[in-house]
Amino acid sequence: MKRTPVHIVGAGLAGSEAAWQLARQGVPVKLHEMRPNKQTAAHHTDKFAELVCSNSLRANNLTNAVGVLKEEMRNLDSVIIEAADAASVPAGGALAVDRHEFAANVTNKVKNHPLVEVVSEEVTHIPDEPAIIATGPLTAESLSEDIFKLTGEDHLYFYDAAAPIVETDSIDMDKAYVKSRYDKGEAAYINCPMTEEEFDRFYDALVEAEVVPLREFEKNIFFEGCMPVEEIARRGKKTLLFGPMKPVGLEHPETGERPHAVVQLRQDNQEGTLFNIVGFQTHLKWGPQKEVIRLIPGLENADIVRYGVMHRNTFLNSPNFLNPTYQTKARSDLFFAGQITGVEGYVESAASGLVAGWNAAKQYLHEETDTFPKETVIGAMSHYITTAGAKNFQPMNANFGLLPAPEQKIKNKRERNEYYAERALASIQNFMKKVEI
Repeated sequence: MKRTPVHIVGAGLAGSEAAWQLARQGVPVKLHEMRPNKQTAAHHTDKFAELVCSNSLRANNLTNAVGVLKEEMRNLDSVIIEAADAASVPAGGALAVDRHEFAANVTNKVKNHPLVEVVSEEVTHIPDEPAIIATGPLTAESLSEDIFKLTGEDHLYFYDAAAPIVETDSIDMDKAYVKSRYDKGEAAYINCPMTEEEFDRFYDALVEAEVVPLREFEKNIFFEGCMPVEEIARRGKKTLLFGPMKPVGLEHPETGERPHAVVQLRQDNQEGTLFNIVGFQTHLKWGPQKEVIRLIPGLENADIVRYGVMHRNTFLNSPNFLNPTYQTKARSDLFFAGQITGVEGYVESAASGLVAGWNAAKQYLHEETDTFPKETVIGAMSHYITTAGAKNFQPMNANFGLLPAPEQKIKNKRERNEYYAERALASIQNFMKKVEI
């Protein structure tokens, strides 16, 4: 008798990885991909895992979190990383690929697995049978509406509006201070004060900085409640001073002096190792963005783990909706994977597909699902997107700031990163022995 398959909607990086993980555990898969019958605004081929922007999968060394993530995935038999390694092109310390060869490698390996059936059709509703939704940032409108019904109006977003995030240890607390506006509640914000001269210099750099050009399908995503900080600035200096840089109620706790302007940072993760710059969602290119941020007193040497972005995206409010296994809280046989979950980046999307596919197989086989260790990058990502503050949740990429801090502080950044890498790879090995991968 033919077994009921697990449906996977979308054959991008996450969907392809999820299909591979299910099939290699002996679970039948029906992989739905609407291309080539219906294209998105960004895709051009019928191949799986098509890279629509850069051909780089970023750093490949183990002093970088995404490099460690790739190594974890190699240990876990990732089809995406195997295909990338086979299609790699010279790129210094990065893993860049021939995008056509890469997509062909993934397509051939997944499509030719005897347990994978590929169906070229658009899925307009969430399947009633076991399923993984991996439709990416350009999810078709009809399916988005069905997801919207499942999640409710507060749990599905259609654009990114992410402010930059920095590592807490890299903030100069000799210049910054901790305080909440008007001293309301617990002192929860880090405040970076500016003199008028410092503000003028910052303002001029901000309005002159180069922005990322919007693609056609990203036009008209800005609205009054979520304006890029550079657009607010272009309305005049005072707009910032009455907006995200308002100094009122933020007098220095020691001197009582009110700064001319204040940039506030808010804790971003439970461990307190990351802080985001409040109200600084931006469309600046990353190089100019870094230069502007470093004009803020206290952030001159800040380690930026995520740059601000604003672009068309479809993603869940995952802290309210998903478990670290990528299962929905509403339905144990329904999983989400990829950028729709709030992970940001090619490798991160594939990693979420790996975890979702692995756990969908466990669920299908009536075994206990697995939460990957927080000490690993792959586990820290799933932990972050399901435990971050739901009120201000925005997508996140892989970075060491997501991992638990060392028990003893390591000041040297390279040594600290080496510690994170060694601990993560030891943890993934122990995890694999425990679950008998």
